[in-house]
Amino acid sequence: QLQLVESGGGLVQPGDSLRLSCVASGPSLDAYSIGWFRQAPGKAREGVSCLHNWNGQTYYPDAVKGRFTISFDHAKNILYLQMSSLKPEDTATYYCAAGLRVGVGEEELMDQYVYWGQGTQVTVSS
Repeated sequence: QLQLVESGGGLVQPGDSLRLSCVASGPSLDAYSIGWFRQAPGKAREGVSCLHNWNGQTYYPDAVKGRFTISFDHAKNILYLQMSSLKPEDTATYYCAAGLRVGVGEEELMDQYVYWGQGTQVTVSS
């Protein structure tokens, strides 16, 4: 059984950077698509990045493209999300997720991800 645990959230100021981590325990994530989602109060959960480990392709929606970078340490089985130039609208609870059948073009479809972490809070405020 795959378990995901996020960490690294916190309170930062606009323009700051922050790196989130997602430690995976259980099977290797090498064959998975692994992504980051976020959910702000009163809003729907949305995808902010995805890495298809089976082909190395990454995905970012326009809202975070150029500011967020997803990466994966294969040796440690840890997923990262490096966030820079943070904005107040980035405030949300961030979740990592993994799935074996996330196709290209399906990165923001939550139903394609089977395993989810518990979330870590990111607050961007001056």
